[in-house]
Amino acid sequence: MKELNQKPLLIIEDSDEDFAALTRMMAKAHVPNPVYRCEDGEEALDFLYHQGEYQDESLAPRPSLIILDLNLPGTDGREVLAEVKQDQDLQTIPIVIFSTSSNPKDVDACYRYGISGYLVKPMGTDRLNDLVQTFLKYWFQAVELPNSGISI
Repeated sequence: MKELNQKPLLIIEDSDEDFAALTRMMAKAHVPNPVYRCEDGEEALDFLYHQGEYQDESLAPRPSLIILDLNLPGTDGREVLAEVKQDQDLQTIPIVIFSTSSNPKDVDACYRYGISGYLVKPMGTDRLNDLVQTFLKYWFQAVELPNSGISI
């Protein structure tokens, strides 16, 4: 797999099972990038803005890609998405939604905010594996990501 210059990935996911499945499949695909996890929207915003427990920027490097669940406890993924895409310093980070919601209103709203993709979590391990493998091939073999250190 093509490396993203070893730049970190941020997965914002409250489900331990979904996070474990994603990271297991990433390891199997030899994705070398460090992976950081936030379990809810408040933690994700603290990570991205270097607040709270993430004031030390070495604990929260700027991600090259964000994988975001919409249905998070507290501040949900929709609120995180709105905040990130309205911030001039963060809005160039690609965000891919990984959610159980297939509601057309969610899909449309997320694309209006400028997401880079929307994946509906499938039922069943085989279908999940196929979806994640397609996602990994696209993001780690085909796509060039923006230089996350430069604001436009």
